[in-house]
Amino acid sequence: MESKVVENIYLLVIVTLVSVLQNAFFALKVERECKVQKSHSSAFDRVSCANRNCMDAYPTFLAVMWCAGLCLSQAPAAFSGMIYLVVRQKYFIGYMGQNSQSTPGYLFGKRILSFLFLMCIVGIFNYLLVRYFGSNYKDYIETITGAASALLLIP
Repeated sequence: MESKVVENIYLLVIVTLVSVLQNAFFALKVERECKVQKSHSSAFDRVSCANRNCMDAYPTFLAVMWCAGLCLSQAPAAFSGMIYLVVRQKYFIGYMGQNSQSTPGYLFGKRILSFLFLMCIVGIFNYLLVRYFGSNYKDYIETITGAASALLLIP
């Protein structure tokens, strides 16, 4: 692979690998709970459900993070991806306690996915502007998204 290509995606690759490790952690938690509880218990059901919910949102997360990173800028997309992984961890741990403890993580995760989706749309729109009108606003947009990604930290 050429170094220029790797230079444009290495942060996204790192976040993807961290997310794979997190998925392995979640699967390990489910496996441990299954071995501890020979019969189905409420603890096993909660861990299993939390893992299933996280896995349901995982393809969407990867798609919007990679699209945002490739279409617009990898740094804000990777930063948002890392925040999403922290929030997903909080959701998983919260779900193992009581369902109400997982709600803040769920809502914050939706907000991050929305931001990444918006980055995708803006990146595609900028590409169309360059392609058909010759106007390139990518530098301005990257500055705005870089600043806006820091605003994701505000609860």
